[in-house]
Amino acid sequence: MKIVHTADWHIGKKLHKHDLSEDFDLFINWLTKFIEDKKVDLLLISGDIFDLANPSSEARRQYYRALIRLQKLNCKIIATGGNHDSPAMLDAPQEIMRALDLSVIGGLPQDLDEVIIPVKNKSGETELVVAAIPYLRDADLRSGEQASNHEDRIEAIRLGIERVFTEAAAICKHKYPGIPAIAMGHLFTAGIESSESERDIQIGNLAAFRASQFGSYYEYLALGHIHKPQRVSAEKPVFYSGSPFPLSFSERADEKRILLLDTNTGYEPDSIAIPNFRKLIKLSGNLSELELKLNSLEHNSSLKSLIEVDLIEEQYDAQKVYALDQLVDQFQTDGFEIVKQRVQFKNQIEGSSQLYDEDQQLEDLKPKDVFAELIATHQYSRDDQNEIIAAFDEILEEVHSGNTGN
Repeated sequence: MKIVHTADWHIGKKLHKHDLSEDFDLFINWLTKFIEDKKVDLLLISGDIFDLANPSSEARRQYYRALIRLQKLNCKIIATGGNHDSPAMLDAPQEIMRALDLSVIGGLPQDLDEVIIPVKNKSGETELVVAAIPYLRDADLRSGEQASNHEDRIEAIRLGIERVFTEAAAICKHKYPGIPAIAMGHLFTAGIESSESERDIQIGNLAAFRASQFGSYYEYLALGHIHKPQRVSAEKPVFYSGSPFPLSFSERADEKRILLLDTNTGYEPDSIAIPNFRKLIKLSGNLSELELKLNSLEHNSSLKSLIEVDLIEEQYDAQKVYALDQLVDQFQTDGFEIVKQRVQFKNQIEGSSQLYDEDQQLEDLKPKDVFAELIATHQYSRDDQNEIIAAFDEILEEVHSGNTGN
């Protein structure tokens, strides 16, 4: 059986107000052809299907169009919700999804048996079983119970995640003895490399799950949430597929991938590079250097390249700030668009701002960063700071959970 593992589609994503819907459409075009050419039997999508809990009508149309195209390839599809997704929205069309043989688990159901999905081969025999575990919210983990301090709450979350994966494994063993099992998950594991576009989860990522807690039952762990493709050090193969295209400038150098498994040869996946449909370019230097770099750009991608410009000067100079504005306004090279500009002065006058950001946008700022700056202005002990920030993380996660209708 051939299996493709992907995740973190983030349909509806905007990068500095620039719509990435074309990136997603090109990825689906490529993925459809790949699945058809390789005769893939099973597609796993491990969470964060949408970028927003309440996606636009166009984002929803893209989602359904993609599923219909992929379903026509006689490829079984199993998708789970992530921390960005609304469980209620993903679970709403369940009857239609089942009729199309599409399995979508938006949130953790009360009956854990519902996440256990048998996958049959062309002979109609169950060849594989998948524990399709979505992102686990605080209510799923009951992490607040018997947790009197910061460290206890973190450990309670880890144990809650471990309990779900362990109970799912027990169900697989009981209902499908002798059948190999794969688990899907959407979580933050210890020791992985993240990027700036991932939203903190489970007490600001402090409750990083230890890979050893997955146990040894599952033949493969198909994870989502982390946008850079990578392997997690564990007894069995545990992989993040990463996002299919860059979602922030911090991912501009990442080579995006899907993972292909062939159970006839084992559960070590082949890493398949996804074409780079759009370049993200970060340029920095003084005014003369930036002008030279902008004039030297050569377009060689399918979609318009997006540029982030950082002007770095020794001394504050209002004329140079104005000159950068003019340079950006007059930049009209085909195939390129400047979406963000910043000015940094090395020898800043004491007490003045360290960064002048003409086009700073709300998406550049994380609530936790703003709160941490506020906490730093008060004389709290380190332990008190940790408790306050942990409480803020829990409140923030409840807000996000509330926005997802859970």
